Amino acid sequence: MAKSVSQDAISTILANPSPDSSSDIPEIIVQVLDLKLTGNRYTFNASDGKMKLRAIFPSNMSSEIITGSVQNKGLVRILDYTLNDIPNKSEKYLIVTKCEVVSPALETEIKAEVETEEHDTVLKKPKLEYEARYEAKADVSGIILKPKQEIVSKSAAQIVHEQRANMAPSSRMAMTRRVHPLVSLNPYQGNWMIKVRLTSKGNMRTYKNARGEGCVFNVELTDEDGTQIQATMFNEAARKFYEKFQLGKVYYISRGTLKVANKQFKTVQNDYEMALNENSVVEEASNEETFIPETKFNFVPIDQLGPYVNGRELVDIIGVIQSVNPVSNIKRRIDNENIPKRDLIVADETKKTVVVSLWNELANNVGQELFDNADKSPIVAIKSLKVGDFQGVSLSTLGKSSVMINPDIPEAKKLRSWYDSEGKGSSMASIGLGLSPSSKTGARSMYTDRVSLTHITSNPSLGDEKPAFFSIKAFVSLIRPEQAMWYRACKTCNKKVTEAVGSGYWCEGCQKNDEECNLRYIMVSKISDTRGEAWVSAFNEEAEKIVGCSADELDKLKSEQGDIDGYQQKLKEATWVPHLFKVSVTQNEYNNEKRQRITVKAVAPINFAEESRFLLEEIKKMRNPQ
Repeated sequence: MAKSVSQDAISTILANPSPDSSSDIPEIIVQVLDLKLTGNRYTFNASDGKMKLRAIFPSNMSSEIITGSVQNKGLVRILDYTLNDIPNKSEKYLIVTKCEVVSPALETEIKAEVETEEHDTVLKKPKLEYEARYEAKADVSGIILKPKQEIVSKSAAQIVHEQRANMAPSSRMAMTRRVHPLVSLNPYQGNWMIKVRLTSKGNMRTYKNARGEGCVFNVELTDEDGTQIQATMFNEAARKFYEKFQLGKVYYISRGTLKVANKQFKTVQNDYEMALNENSVVEEASNEETFIPETKFNFVPIDQLGPYVNGRELVDIIGVIQSVNPVSNIKRRIDNENIPKRDLIVADETKKTVVVSLWNELANNVGQELFDNADKSPIVAIKSLKVGDFQGVSLSTLGKSSVMINPDIPEAKKLRSWYDSEGKGSSMASIGLGLSPSSKTGARSMYTDRVSLTHITSNPSLGDEKPAFFSIKAFVSLIRPEQAMWYRACKTCNKKVTEAVGSGYWCEGCQKNDEECNLRYIMVSKISDTRGEAWVSAFNEEAEKIVGCSADELDKLKSEQGDIDGYQQKLKEATWVPHLFKVSVTQNEYNNEKRQRITVKAVAPINFAEESRFLLEEIKKMRNPQ
């Protein structure tokens, strides 16, 4: 194959900015120039030797760029694309949604010598050829779609118009605009339409802030390839679409917007999240062939669950059922409603076990099936589990969780083979035994992943993808007395409350007034060790261990007794006391700048006997590095 670009490739793209389907696209081969990583996508200049156009690769091409399949000065064939305007600029941006590699890097950039006076003619030629070819296709379509006698009296345009008028709205949408896969969407695109199944629907929530009251709800959408995205609707859009969106149904959606997903709150594996407003279009795909999205798992081995404890990120696991408990009912504190719960013990190839709690319908339906077949040790794959710290590490299902029994996937077959040949007779240990944040003192987990503060502060990328967890031995060196060290919290749910009109305190979470509230710490302090120092955040339980009293007691000392000196003395007494800390490291964005956030997850006093054993082990490792 000749290593060359297609003649007038950029002109062809500019003449047809949004092709109806990939079959309508002529062969377009361009050279990749100035390839670079911008944010989380790779951008480049697409060149045909005469013209250049700024372009962006789809996220699924990142692996090919990293491995070197796609190279700077190499050639790619564009199979599908969209051309968008850059906001606030007169330029256009080529969004490549599908392409393939033609050639690795060439020695030089391809350039064509073109006379200036011929340039306008060259630009127009692809457009005329393309339009003529498209019109010819439209005429042929008219002959095929209608009986022979009607061709004489009706044009192709009339025939297509009549067909669209007789279609269901969703079918008209499918015909007038091609469906984009979720993986191809990005904030730079203008017009797009997706075909997705609603795989999770949240409850309608109300909120109150300085701008007033409102409502919001979220959904999770999955396309035919199994790619997921989270969509959020506020106020008018929430009221418009809440009843329309039904779990399990398939929809055509357009006129939404995308933005970079907030890693702290996202619930699906996607770089972007979607917002739908009252002008967005949502049509159910009812009278046509639908699809069942492939369930995509991202399994976490049981022995690697520790870093996810009490984090926002959900996990998927696969394991062999060891035991299943009968269903029980737990009374919810807020409304005294009985919620069904069933516990399972699951093991995997790491020879670790973990307790999984199934709630609500999963406890009764899938849970009962597992209970009846527990003696056969079935394989379970569970998606979207919350990781808690009960018994060290525990897993719980949510409303969006799904459970598959003996799924037909390679991981299940591999696990079954291991269990039947080896695992059944192996000794299993609970993952919680080695990771308990602590029995009562927290000391057990403080001797794993021990680092110095400089290990964290000198590595600004720590916690970028997901929280990183470490143990530290340090002193509290400073607690600023002038900081707002606590907040008013609801006695039921511990969420922040506001002063109600008249008297009492209003809790948005519980939707009720209370005459009293609690004070809970939200404290920032500086900690120091032998190599460095860092600012850390500590919440109520951890701050109480550092300060030595509750927030209510400290507030009473400061305000009711009017003893400012006593208040400051109490904080001073808390400094230069050694502690063992378990901390998490995450990345927060402030004014478009990423900053490290270190949060105290557990605090324990020094156990000198345990500390001596730890130091002896460290000395032994230094003497015998192998």
